[in-house]
Amino acid sequence: MQERIRRLNDKPLRDGARYVLYWAQMNRRVDANHALLRAVEIANELALPVLYYEGLTCDYPYANDRLHTFILEGVPETARRLARLGIGYCFYPRRRRSDANDILYRLAAGAACVVTDDYPTFLARRHNATVPARLAVRCEAVDSSCVVPMNLFEKREYAAYTIRPKIHRVWAKYLVDAPPVKVRRRWQDPAPEFHVALREDEIGELVECCEIDHSVKPSISQTGGRLAAERALAHFLEKNLRRYARERNEPSAHATSGLSAYLHFGQISSLEVALAARRYAEEHKLIAEEFLEELIVRRELAFNYARSVEDPASIRNLPEWAQQTLAKHARDRREPEYSLEHFERAKTHDALWNACQKELLLRGTIHGYYRMYWGKKIIEWSADCESAVRTMVYLHDRYALDGRDPNTYTNILWCLGLHDRPWQERPIFGMVRYMSSDGMKRKTGVDAYLREIAHLELTGKDPFRLAEG
Repeated sequence: MQERIRRLNDKPLRDGARYVLYWAQMNRRVDANHALLRAVEIANELALPVLYYEGLTCDYPYANDRLHTFILEGVPETARRLARLGIGYCFYPRRRRSDANDILYRLAAGAACVVTDDYPTFLARRHNATVPARLAVRCEAVDSSCVVPMNLFEKREYAAYTIRPKIHRVWAKYLVDAPPVKVRRRWQDPAPEFHVALREDEIGELVECCEIDHSVKPSISQTGGRLAAERALAHFLEKNLRRYARERNEPSAHATSGLSAYLHFGQISSLEVALAARRYAEEHKLIAEEFLEELIVRRELAFNYARSVEDPASIRNLPEWAQQTLAKHARDRREPEYSLEHFERAKTHDALWNACQKELLLRGTIHGYYRMYWGKKIIEWSADCESAVRTMVYLHDRYALDGRDPNTYTNILWCLGLHDRPWQERPIFGMVRYMSSDGMKRKTGVDAYLREIAHLELTGKDPFRLAEG
């Protein structure tokens, strides 16, 4: 556990406290949550109960119905699981900007200490850099997003081949089940006065009354929450793991896990997924190495990158060769050149690119292989690399369920050479890898994908959406 912990301030534990506070910023789950386990560990030492605080504000960047709904769909099950464990729960949805915005500080006033999530992007990165200094008690951040703790890699890794052997050397130590949550003192007090008890049938009404962007509707393909994450994992193991290595780059095959949004919002952990995949593979005599490579090595390379740089979305973080070659071709003619509005509305001349963008608009995600093509073309059709990155970040932040994530910024900058190598020189891209529509047609079933996205657009329904229950 110690390798996962970072002290965020030098404040003491509070004498006479009523509880230990866990602040769930990114890992919105009860199971396999090392930050919650750390809060329980401290609480047990102090003979105190644990209070789990989960907030949802209306003013985070690009707050909209899609993101709000996905988060809120996890709240009722979180409440049920915490109640069974004897842990208190405070859920506070800040509906309007005029509503109270100091709930964490009110709760911290009664806490022996605050434990939260160690996460290198989006609000958690900002909060962990600014909030602890304003607290009067100890604040710790705990990494429960990675299988191998981020703290083990003090320096920035520059490619999968450099981090892979380091992960493989230690992953036997960390690729083990998280211990069960066992509190010595159960929560007995009423919920805090600003707690909102939420039922599944109240989610739509709550979203509607929030001061957020209501033009971005919920995903037509994915339901949020722990139970949905467990269904998605079970479906992947039973239907897709055996064909993952062979068909993962064929979007119309639907052979990937579909877990990226659940991992991003912390509704399931990469540790749980990795262990489940390894055990299922062993039991059914399958090979899971390709999937574990993506889930652990590639994903944790992204976390290492985001943790190691000041601005994960900046092209200044590209390798020197990529910066030089892109600068050399900065004045190359772009033809056509599209505006943000053209990109956002899927109004380009390229049917495949438009379909990728429509998948983002409707499903809230793009298949990983086509997302690379989607990004490369934004570079090709933008005035310069900086505006291309801004477009990609904006579209992911606003529409993608798995956006605002270390993988988001790593994948965007991969399109400009991050974690890649030089290729043959060509206009605009220089020696950065190029991808063409003809290449996509040779390697993937483009026509099948176009028909699928057309069906989504026409009907507003996804035949690949998993049934609930």
